[in-house]
Amino acid sequence: MERTPTIRDVAAKAGVSKSLVSLVLRGDPGVSPARRSAVTRAIEELGYQPNRVAQVLGARRSGTVGVLLNDLRNPWFVDLLAGVTATLDTVGLAPVLVDSATSRRVGASPVDQLLRQQVDGIVVVGTTEDEGELRRAATVVPIVLAGTYEPADLGPGALDVAVDIVVNDDVEGAVAATRHCIDLGHTAITHLQGPGRVGELRVQGYREAMSAAGLEPSVVPGGMSEESGYAAARRVLAAARRPTAIVAYNDLAAIGALSAAHDLALSVPEEVSIVGYDNTYLAMIRHLSLTSVENGTLAIGVQAARFLAERIDGQARAPRVHQVPASLVVRRTTSSPPTA
Repeated sequence: MERTPTIRDVAAKAGVSKSLVSLVLRGDPGVSPARRSAVTRAIEELGYQPNRVAQVLGARRSGTVGVLLNDLRNPWFVDLLAGVTATLDTVGLAPVLVDSATSRRVGASPVDQLLRQQVDGIVVVGTTEDEGELRRAATVVPIVLAGTYEPADLGPGALDVAVDIVVNDDVEGAVAATRHCIDLGHTAITHLQGPGRVGELRVQGYREAMSAAGLEPSVVPGGMSEESGYAAARRVLAAARRPTAIVAYNDLAAIGALSAAHDLALSVPEEVSIVGYDNTYLAMIRHLSLTSVENGTLAIGVQAARFLAERIDGQARAPRVHQVPASLVVRRTTSSPPTA
């Protein structure tokens, strides 16, 4: 039986030292392109498979990263997770997913669950209710907030630890969604507000667009679920002076608004236009064809994983806030308002 190639074999074939091969395997940016290419070619030709267990033991790490989700049912997480996991895989890190909503229902602390598994860092995806636990965890392992600003006191300068934030430009996205409705001729536009700092920023963008057009804003709590979006939209659409357009906090709330319009026998978009946010796969379903804000979710996941991998690797930096641009994807749920 042929002997399994070792890191020493790779180094000999590439004409470099073992330590340089290790740097290439860790994705160290300091390796020259020529040497990186030589090592990569040697790995491919020899069929070398890195011993991840030995790497972890040598580095005194677990080789895992905790990914804390607020609710796995939210389709917004799908693309973000794809970005996180694909990027972590390139640097030999494996994600450990925890649904904080499920953990809290059974009386467990999701952050403690991750720390007990000795994860090397944590990516917090979306708004969470685990603020206290995360503040304590930030003194133990690196943390990156993805798609959220909460906990607010983990932001830059809030603690003696460096926590990075990767988010969508929520103000820009809400401005684009609202301006689209205004450009179509709508003057009665209601915003269904979501939770947390992200919700506040999207309200800010909505108000900016309405103010610039000289229109009166109308903001109502809409939550972030289909159920809460349905309840809020049904109330405003059943009112005597109902809006002709709704800009929802996210796609789930927008789909709830679509259901409310249907139950009230209001046609979309002929009688009411509806805009979502996040451009999830649900918005792309042909039957729904929901106009929605593309918030660069995949790019958020990729950047969050990069930031965390850098901190795990000991690349000390000041806390960073990275914004991904937003854009509007127009589909069939928006059109000009009905004539008087």
